[in-house]
Amino acid sequence: MIIIGLTGSIGMGKSTVAAMFRSLGVPVFDADAEVRRVQGPGGRALAAIEAAFPGTTHAGGLHRERLGAHVFGNHAGLNQLESILHPLVAEAQSTFLGAHRGKDAVVLDVPLLFEKGGWRRCHLAIVVSAPARVQRARVLARPGMTPAKFAAILKTQMPDREKRRRADIVIETGRGRRHTLLAVRRIVADLRRR
Repeated sequence: MIIIGLTGSIGMGKSTVAAMFRSLGVPVFDADAEVRRVQGPGGRALAAIEAAFPGTTHAGGLHRERLGAHVFGNHAGLNQLESILHPLVAEAQSTFLGAHRGKDAVVLDVPLLFEKGGWRRCHLAIVVSAPARVQRARVLARPGMTPAKFAAILKTQMPDREKRRRADIVIETGRGRRHTLLAVRRIVADLRRR
């Protein structure tokens, strides 16, 4: 089985590309979705998050704004939160890989693939990328996003040019959905020929 690491900075189109892989029959593990699950109602991370950051959870899950106030721009707080979340996500990822071990290929959709060392588990690293102006427009169109928040998020992520340098394959998403889908189809066809 070929393990594909899929990554890209915020607003680059990674979720769209992951959905394309999924539609072509390649199983996808979504690390962000797993984080939301363990932080959601009854989530396994809630008790530990509440203990570390009192007042940030409730019966329905997480108070995102309150937790954000504790960790946004706070390196120690963010590290503490990651020490709670990352082992749970890694466990779910291992379960996913075991469940799909008979497949030709799987995708691990991990936003911080290079930053947190997840690329070491992969046979192939794919970076989703778009021009900076396209990225900025996409991100600032999101509800509640501001230029300051966008700038702060970018500071936590490896620059796009460095991700592109480390990639085995770069998928360009700034040229339209059809172009992106053709690129994903070519990758899947090549993997199946192997």
